[in-house]
Amino acid sequence: MNKKNSAYLLTALAAAVISAPASAAITLYEQNGVTFSTDGYINAFYVQTDTDNIDDTLDRDQSRVKMGFLPNYIGFNVGKDMGNLQLGARSSFWVTINDSETKGTATDIDVRQFYGTIGSSWGEVLVGKDFGLFARSNIFVDEFLAGYGQVSDTLGLVDFGGVSFGNIGTGYPYPFPTAQITYRSPVMSGFRVAAGIMDPVDTTQDDPATGKAYQDSPRFESELTYQIDLGGAQLFSWLNGTYQNSKNTGDTIDSLKSKGLGYGIQAKFGPASLTASGFDAQGLNPLFTNNFTQPLLSDFDSKGHLLQGSYTFGKTRLALSMGKTKDDGFLLGDKAEMETRAIGLFHAVNDNLTLVAEYNQFELEDKANRLTIEETDTIALGVVVNW
Repeated sequence: MNKKNSAYLLTALAAAVISAPASAAITLYEQNGVTFSTDGYINAFYVQTDTDNIDDTLDRDQSRVKMGFLPNYIGFNVGKDMGNLQLGARSSFWVTINDSETKGTATDIDVRQFYGTIGSSWGEVLVGKDFGLFARSNIFVDEFLAGYGQVSDTLGLVDFGGVSFGNIGTGYPYPFPTAQITYRSPVMSGFRVAAGIMDPVDTTQDDPATGKAYQDSPRFESELTYQIDLGGAQLFSWLNGTYQNSKNTGDTIDSLKSKGLGYGIQAKFGPASLTASGFDAQGLNPLFTNNFTQPLLSDFDSKGHLLQGSYTFGKTRLALSMGKTKDDGFLLGDKAEMETRAIGLFHAVNDNLTLVAEYNQFELEDKANRLTIEETDTIALGVVVNW
């Protein structure tokens, strides 16, 4: 494994969180056009992971009690009707439930959302910190958001104290929360457009001996969504993208254009649902859209896809998933593939309590040398409480 990127990955795992599925918030105050509400999500899984590694000394059957793909969080929402304008704000605080063997009670608290909105008949402007637009719908419609997902031991996830990775790295990159100014149009004949400027990130070398990385323009991201009811089916489709140019003050360092395209469609037919999504990127981190800890990216290409289906029987939903990401040099220094296959049962006891059972298979392949680096099988049994 590429040593620099390996060290990066082992320190970057705490970033893998995403917004929980929306549920009815509890209104705490509503008077004179002002509302204040709260929502939250709590989950824990009993997990048994069997790892078969190319290095036999790493093979083991590990038992854990930890969070799933979604961390635990509590969120607060504020709204104020001012006639021609509607003002809003959201903050959400995300926590882990596993303490550290070296630091004791080292539960982390992160603020993943802290933004305000200004809305009217012309649309809405968001200012502050929120999830990005590139790969946003790819992950938001994932059938296994409330599940567990892949825990690659090569990425340090089996023993990690934070979340699992869901389908990050095996179908889509994570749309990292970032500072932004984003406009969203009203829904027009099923279409909605979102476009924003994001705080740019270093993708070129940042070393005083060779030069300082910089960006003379922000990162641009956008998403077009379309939703329609057609012949008894509910269709939701999307197209999103990102573009950034990172430069360097040193003459020996080339600039790097980072660009990516995400896409997908979901069709619901009564109790059945089918989802297909994918992405294609160049000069982008295939795991995190904001290049956390600034590993050198060069012109690495990556692409992935995710295919899912589900069927709901009364209060129980059966879901199947298969995802893959191809990477031409970021992870192993040469061509690699990460792939997952999963089956899950989600039983809604009521609107606020869900029981989860999931089986997940993960494989990491060194395609250049035709080697299987890792095969990991995971059984996860969980409880989800949300409001």
